[in-house]
Amino acid sequence: MMTKMKTHTTNYFDAFIQVAEDSPAKTGEVPPNKGPEKSVANIQFEMISKEPYKYTSDDVLFQTYATRQGFDKSDLAAEREKFFSKGQACLRASPLTKRYGWGVHSNSEGKVALYSLDSQEYEKFSNDDKVETVKAMRSKRA
Repeated sequence: MMTKMKTHTTNYFDAFIQVAEDSPAKTGEVPPNKGPEKSVANIQFEMISKEPYKYTSDDVLFQTYATRQGFDKSDLAAEREKFFSKGQACLRASPLTKRYGWGVHSNSEGKVALYSLDSQEYEKFSNDDKVETVKAMRSKRA
C-alpha cells in the first residue's frame, strides 16, 4: 500500500508580498531574456502577468520547475507530488519580488497577481489592514 507523501504548500491567502528592501528596482521591470533558455523570472512573469489571479503560488512555482526540467505532460502529476513532498521557497524568494520590482497579491482563493512597486494598487495593498503584508527575502544578508 502506498502512503501519500506529506504535501507542503507555498500558497498565501489575502496576502501581499512587498518588494525586497534591497531591490534595486524603482518600478516593476519585465525580466530580460538571458540566452535561449527562459529564466525563472521570465517563466513566472509570463504566467502571472498574462493571466492575473488564475494561478496559485504552488501552480507558478511547480510550472516554473517543470518547464525548466522539461517533464512530459504525462509525468506532471507525479512530479508535482514529489516536488511538494518537501518544502519549497515561496514567491518571497522569487526574482520578481527580490530584483524586478513586483509585489505579489494573493486573493482569498490563493490566486496571485503582480503589481508594480510604483503603482497605486501596490500602495493600496501595502496599507490594507485586511491583507497580511510580508516583505520579499533580501538578496544580501544585512
